[in-house]
Amino acid sequence: MTQAPRIADLPPRAFAKADPSPDTAFYASPRMVAHVDEGAIGAIGRLYAELVPEGARVLDLMSSRYSHLPEGLVLSEVVGHGMNAAEMATNPQLTRHFVQDLNADPSLPLEADGFDAALCCVSVQYLARPVAVFAEVARVLRAGAPFVVTWSNRCFPTKAVAIWQSLPPGGQAAYVVAAMREAGMEASPREVVAPGQGRDPLWAVVGRAG
Repeated sequence: MTQAPRIADLPPRAFAKADPSPDTAFYASPRMVAHVDEGAIGAIGRLYAELVPEGARVLDLMSSRYSHLPEGLVLSEVVGHGMNAAEMATNPQLTRHFVQDLNADPSLPLEADGFDAALCCVSVQYLARPVAVFAEVARVLRAGAPFVVTWSNRCFPTKAVAIWQSLPPGGQAAYVVAAMREAGMEASPREVVAPGQGRDPLWAVVGRAG
């Protein structure tokens, strides 16, 4: 039986984008919108309520105008990373934020073992170096801390990597699981909201730092 190739060993064309222009240019203008509907947003909040511990220090990776953390969850700090400072400046759940293009530089300017949870909401499809980014997430998380990656069927198609767009939802989940495991995490997929009934579908993979 032929073993599937490692995510980190896939050829560059697997991570090609229809729009090869710099991501910094694409995200220069703020988009003050939620990227999924209310049903999916509620499901994200419930998942965070289940997995993010009270009083946690949280990294919201690839953040924007909204973080979708549930109301009533008391956290010590929420550090946002994203591509547009104006979007994050209007996000009331972020304690502080920074702008960085992870496709150009996947290293996070954050201390090791400093966070109790990390989130990546409906943005994983844009990562051209997912294993490198996830390894950095694993580095900054404390042992056993969760990394919650969620996605729907919505995206900016010109900026989603080719391999992501070629996969069905189950294949996308396997891809995220594989990237997490290659980055040194434990990982398992979860379907949070079933497709259909006029709602945005939502899927999740939950990783744990080693």
